[in-house]
Amino acid sequence: MEADRWLGLDLRHLVALKAIADEGSFGRAAEKLGYTQSAISQQIATLERIVGLRLIERPGGPRPISLTEAGSILLRHADAIQARLLAAKADMSALEAGDAGRLRVGTFQSVGAKIIPRLLRRFSESHPQVEMVLRESQDESELLEMIERGDLDVTFWTLPVAAGPYETVELLHDPYVLVVPSDSPLAALERAPTLKEIVLHPIIGFNHCSAMDHVESQLSSTGRSPNIVFRSDNNGTVQGLVGAGVGLAVSPKLTVDEDDASVAVIDLHGRIPPRVIGLVWHSDRHRSAAAEAFTESALAVCRELAAEPAAA
Repeated sequence: MEADRWLGLDLRHLVALKAIADEGSFGRAAEKLGYTQSAISQQIATLERIVGLRLIERPGGPRPISLTEAGSILLRHADAIQARLLAAKADMSALEAGDAGRLRVGTFQSVGAKIIPRLLRRFSESHPQVEMVLRESQDESELLEMIERGDLDVTFWTLPVAAGPYETVELLHDPYVLVVPSDSPLAALERAPTLKEIVLHPIIGFNHCSAMDHVESQLSSTGRSPNIVFRSDNNGTVQGLVGAGVGLAVSPKLTVDEDDASVAVIDLHGRIPPRVIGLVWHSDRHRSAAAEAFTESALAVCRELAAEPAAA
């Protein structure tokens, strides 16, 4: 009987609960959803009967209403259900579009500068009917959240990815390099500086970056904490500060402009393991033909990029 009672729960009940939580009153929730206030009250009363607990505190008078603990818990589940419904809607759109339609791709700064231009040229030539929508974020966790919600079809990511409903493909190993002012004594060395030598200098770092977390962990393994004197989300700012002599930077190679005469770029010869760039998508969602083709194009472009330094 308990299970049968919950089968009466309807999505509109959860939508009403969320609207009340957002608006703080039955009247404003009704206005937002286009219902009468009595209809909202009936939906909440039905929901409370189904759940068997009071979900909303009704203090009366001018004081705003609020969710009970049970209401807050149920609202978290409602948010998750809404996210899955949005993902289901995105699946249906992808299935209907087939090889055309819209492909939503997440990216971050260094990928956008070095990989995306060549990749988009190639993919647009082979799939001119696909509308590409790029979303860039400095915070990688935001890209993964958009994959979860169905706001992105695929995203570039620094592998490995956290546990979850994700599938991945590895594209490229991006080695770390040391960026120093062009007149730095480190640039004159005939060997790669050691991590113990690097950590003695002030360091320019990145914000919201798993690559920087990796660098700081490696430098800290020397027994000395790195002296991070400045952080930025902009690759050009980091390199500009190095060129101005503010500090050094240990950066993934894709983030570096090697034509900048104010800095010297030193190969660290694997002293820090490279970051691994890949693509991530939701394992439970339908993958359109366009998404499959985009992945193949990305693999081909990254193979070419990896071969270019060796050829040179």
